[in-house]
Amino acid sequence: MNYRIPTPPPSLEELARRQQNVLTAGQLRARGVPSRVVSEHCRRGGPWQRLLPRVYLMQSGEPSPEQRMWAALLYAAQNGREEGSREGAVITGPAALALYGFAAVPRLPAVTGVDVLVPRQRRLKDAGEVRIRRTERELVARSVHGLACAPVARAVADALREWTSAEWTAGAGAGVFAPAPVREVLGEAVRRPELHCSVGELAAELAESGLTADPRVRAVLDGLLAAERDRVLGRVGELVDEWLLPVPLTSPELRMRGGTYVAVPDLYWPQAGVAVEVDSELRCVSEGEAAWVRGGQHRMEYLGVRVVYVSGARLAEDEDAVGAELREAFRLGGTDVVELLVTER
Repeated sequence: MNYRIPTPPPSLEELARRQQNVLTAGQLRARGVPSRVVSEHCRRGGPWQRLLPRVYLMQSGEPSPEQRMWAALLYAAQNGREEGSREGAVITGPAALALYGFAAVPRLPAVTGVDVLVPRQRRLKDAGEVRIRRTERELVARSVHGLACAPVARAVADALREWTSAEWTAGAGAGVFAPAPVREVLGEAVRRPELHCSVGELAAELAESGLTADPRVRAVLDGLLAAERDRVLGRVGELVDEWLLPVPLTSPELRMRGGTYVAVPDLYWPQAGVAVEVDSELRCVSEGEAAWVRGGQHRMEYLGVRVVYVSGARLAEDEDAVGAELREAFRLGGTDVVELLVTER
């Protein structure tokens, strides 16, 4: 039988070191510091100070930007956790992007507000520079400099929603956040590999947030989607050559003999009745678009065309497997393919 020895909670000194001297009232009380002592230490001229309700800085002087982030996160987590895990709250929006090191947003010292995501059922109010943002979705956190942040795609969406809102545009920031910064923020999110944010993930998050209705955001996103699809499609074309397959048609229009539209596959071998669809989700920002693409794919399969689906993630993981699948699909061909009219575009 295995026995797990419980890990003792960190001491006051260890927790203060982890959280850059920012602790909650609950954490202090759990370590034997009574409320009376906290109040005395936070008096004018004392060694401590109160940053937010029930959140204290165990030093005097101006708090650093990182300490402000810790205070916001611990406040939103309410009671804190004995191990300082800050469950139930994550930093998002411009503050999270600053922590991620986005070049297109102000540096951390210039961030004047901190958006924190919490579950929708939490009863919590804005306090100081902390803005509470509620969500019905499950919170997902990434550790950035020890702080719990929303994933990059969610943080970008929350920042863009603030920057493109009518209230923000009409305020002091009017005219500052023009299309160029939209392009820079979205581009940086998918360009930096260490951020682990794919174009598909970003597109899904922007659609979930309703931001694809903004013409500026949609224009930039369409460009990113097209570029990623071109990259993946180009690599698939190289695999076709490497596996000695015939050159397929690129984006031909398929119709039935009576003129009924069928689909426009990414690649098509008419002699074999085989089509290739590359990362369909990368061209489907809205559900209507997704339904249109799925409809074409289903029609091809119904008419006997063998459809091979290739994703960028799978291609990056195992190119040989994708190449072998393409070769096998071409060898097998379609099944009783209905005669189709093929128009090269």
